[in-house]
Amino acid sequence: MTPRHHLDPSTVMAYAAGALSLELGVIVATHLAACAHCRRQVRDAERIGGLLVEQQQAAAVDDSRREGLRAAMLERLGESVPALPPRRHDDADAGDPDRLPAPLHPYFGTSLHGLRWRWMAPGVHCIRARRSGGGSLFMLKIAPGRSMPLHSHGRSELTQILQGAYSDALGHFAPGDVADLDSDVLHQPVTVPGVPCICVAALDAPLRFPGWLARRLQPLVGL
Repeated sequence: MTPRHHLDPSTVMAYAAGALSLELGVIVATHLAACAHCRRQVRDAERIGGLLVEQQQAAAVDDSRREGLRAAMLERLGESVPALPPRRHDDADAGDPDRLPAPLHPYFGTSLHGLRWRWMAPGVHCIRARRSGGGSLFMLKIAPGRSMPLHSHGRSELTQILQGAYSDALGHFAPGDVADLDSDVLHQPVTVPGVPCICVAALDAPLRFPGWLARRLQPLVGL
C-alpha cells in the first residue's frame, strides 16, 4: 500500500519530541509502519530537534567541552530512527490481511479474527484498547455503504485505515491512509461499498455532534 493521506507536520514534530499522548502516539506508530514518507518526516524532525539541543547546550559550555559534546550529539543523531523501521519484504506478517500492525498488539492483540467486537449502532461495531493512558483508543468496524453521523472534534483525532475505505469532504481514505484532524474539521465519513471499513482511532477529547439524536446517544457509545 502507498498512503496518500499523511500526518500533519505539527503531529510529526510533536511525535518526534515525545509530546503526544499515548493513544495518539499509537496511531502515529501504526501509520509509520506503512508509510515511508512519514518515517522520513519523523527522522528529519528528530535531527532538527537534536541540532537545536546541541546548539543550546553548546552555548552553555566552554570550548574545551564543545567538541566532545558535538561528537556525542552527532552519534545520537546517527542512531536516531523512527519508532518503527520499514517492514521487510520477508517479514512473516507482510501480506497477511488478518494480522494487525505491530504497534497495536499490546492494545488489541495480534489478529483481526481474535477481536471481540461490541455493537455500537446498526452496522457499526467497536472495540476499546485493553489499556491506555487515559485518552480514548479504539477500533471501529463499519459496514459498507454506511454514513456516520456528522461530527467535529473536541481537540485532536487520528484515524488509521486498516481495511476497506471511506470518503468525506476531505477525500478518499483507503488502507494505509491516516486522517489527522483537529477541532476545525466538520465531516461525515461514508464507507465505500464492498467490504467493511476497519480503522483504529484515538481521541484526546470527546467528539462533537450537531445532531440531537447523536448527542443523546453519545453517552451510551462513549465517544
